Amino acid sequence: MANRFLKLPFTIPAWAILSLMMNGILFVALLMVWQEASDGSDPSVLPQASAAHAEQSTIAPTDPAPAAAPPTRKKLTYEQWVTLLGQELNEMANKHPEHLTILLGDSLSLWFPAELLPGRRVWMNQGISGEKTHTLLSRLHLLDVAEVDTVFLMIGINDLIWGQSDQQVLKNYREIMDYLDSQHPQTNVVVQSILPHGAETATWESRHLLLELPNERIRTMNQSLQAIAKDYDAHYLELYPIFSNGEGNLRPDLTTDGLHLNREGYLVWRAAISLYSQLEL
Repeated sequence: MANRFLKLPFTIPAWAILSLMMNGILFVALLMVWQEASDGSDPSVLPQASAAHAEQSTIAPTDPAPAAAPPTRKKLTYEQWVTLLGQELNEMANKHPEHLTILLGDSLSLWFPAELLPGRRVWMNQGISGEKTHTLLSRLHLLDVAEVDTVFLMIGINDLIWGQSDQQVLKNYREIMDYLDSQHPQTNVVVQSILPHGAETATWESRHLLLELPNERIRTMNQSLQAIAKDYDAHYLELYPIFSNGEGNLRPDLTTDGLHLNREGYLVWRAAISLYSQLEL
């Protein structure tokens, strides 16, 4: 009997197959997001100092539909930002909100448009531009004043870009998880994978550093982050496949410069968070 199955003359990478599957899931998630919007649900978000962060990356004028980047105002030092975020957490803690959810990370988290954050939660954006694992670790104590329901954590890309070794990044990451596990044992921690970058198509001002960081290294790092999440009985949200194209690089339609996201990119991220929250949290 003739073989009725087509044999392809090439092998499809596992991550590419996963990408196709995740895009199907994303479509369903977008339908859920649109349904949520039609129900009139709006996110509860504390007005944040971080929404006015001054240290923005340059967005090329030809880039389509850039994200609603925070407006420039007085520049703050890192220490001033930490103080400001601490004040916001203290104010929120005094209100004792239900389902307090923290975005914790670098500029990718910082620039998440508040109006796109999924509803039925009280969100606080605690991202700082340029954040690395060791600096984030030094300010985790700020969370201790509040009863935090969930933390969505994304950190590590700046470490890799600026030359930190994988071993040191993972060591710092475990210390972050150690702290959250010991000081916030009732908090849901969602470890989010590091996103790919745009490689040769990137226009970010330090593009040469991206070209020295293979996206394959990021995928390998994400595998380690998934293992760490499992070790701490935390959640793991794999975002890499839905942000990558056929070459495994950041999709050009989702980014402003090959590193940061445009509004479409944040819509994709929002859909993933919304779906994951409904299914897992």
